[in-house]
Amino acid sequence: MKSSIYLCLLSIFLLSCGGQSTETKEEAATEENATAPVEEAEWVSLFDGETFAGWKVNENEATFSIKDGAIVANGERSHLFYDGPVADHNFKNFEFKASVMTMPNSNGGIYFHTVFQDEGWPSKGYEVQVNNTHTDWRKTGGLYAIDDVKEPPTKDNEWFTQHIIVNGKNIEVRLNGETVVNYTEPDNPERPEGMAKRLVDSGTFALQGHDPGSTVHFKDIQVKILPD
Repeated sequence: MKSSIYLCLLSIFLLSCGGQSTETKEEAATEENATAPVEEAEWVSLFDGETFAGWKVNENEATFSIKDGAIVANGERSHLFYDGPVADHNFKNFEFKASVMTMPNSNGGIYFHTVFQDEGWPSKGYEVQVNNTHTDWRKTGGLYAIDDVKEPPTKDNEWFTQHIIVNGKNIEVRLNGETVVNYTEPDNPERPEGMAKRLVDSGTFALQGHDPGSTVHFKDIQVKILPD
């Protein structure tokens, strides 16, 4: 009789342990899936370092050249637009990086959410300023005439990383990893005269050739597409 009771209790105990073990495994599997890393978007190069493949210049084509693996902007006003296959050159949310070097007294810029136009300063999209020592007081990293920077942590004759992150209405600009602008576009923003289209939207990138006295180098140009 006692043996039967012992066997019954042992069976109940084993069933209980087995059920608990199964539940623990299921919980562990759920937790593992919840903490599994999400695959990140990849950086994609927009410039091969040798040719203008995927890029389209507007006025004054001679302003842009390629030297030592970099695009060099020097000459009469001109803009070089990305016109290649990545995202069909129409970017909304993204991270953009480029290595940039300015010569003394040089002015330039990087546009985003813009569109090709035959001549003139691009009317659509934002311009991120490139200017360490030019007479224009708006310095490197600022959103030109929208959220300006007066004292950039970058110098002429030295390569620095210009990193632009756009996610929804937020625009962040980093120079050598340091955030210099963190701007969120408000509803119904007020814009300076002639800049009505300086708005978050979608579009391509453009590099600026500002004037014959300015020389700016761009290389390692890449983008990471973020989800909408």
